[in-house]
Amino acid sequence: MSNSNAEKNSQILQIFKDTNALLEGHFLLTSGKHSAQYMQCAQVLQYPRIAATLGQELAGKFAGLGIETVIGPAMGGIIVAHEVGRALGVRAIFAERQNGKMTLRRGFKLKETEKVLVVEDVITTGGSVQEVIEIVREAGAEPVGVGVLVDRSGGQVDFDGLLLHSLLQMNIEAYEPENCPLCAQGIPWEKPGSRSNN
Repeated sequence: MSNSNAEKNSQILQIFKDTNALLEGHFLLTSGKHSAQYMQCAQVLQYPRIAATLGQELAGKFAGLGIETVIGPAMGGIIVAHEVGRALGVRAIFAERQNGKMTLRRGFKLKETEKVLVVEDVITTGGSVQEVIEIVREAGAEPVGVGVLVDRSGGQVDFDGLLLHSLLQMNIEAYEPENCPLCAQGIPWEKPGSRSNN
């Protein structure tokens, strides 16, 4: 089974490379740290057929748990939630920032005891996902797990013991600017993300 998992991981990594979602270079992250790699999931999710395949793959890891709604944080989690929701045959909604706080808007509501799956494109620290989990709990609904396309933390993030599945797990090293080997080589950095990819 580990061989097939490694093979699947390799196939998914190749999809990210083929769609230029895995960028190589010198990047300034939102955290202020620097990295030689950056995961830009919007590049892979721009292809509906691939997005649907990834959504089905992620949904399969949570089949049989009675999930009634899938929710993701805007922006990165919107398409992921939509495709996972489609694969599970349930509704998909998203949370978004308003005045710096993650919240439900646009008339989206969760019912008490509703079983909810939280999804995201990439997690690094898991901050946005944790905020969405709190929204689910505040509504009296039940978070049953977290599904992500890419876990950049190398499996270090823990969401209060909730079931966590990722399609791709990577340990992308990040450096403080003063200790960055890329800066030491004089390689200029770029800032590819919008706000944050956690």
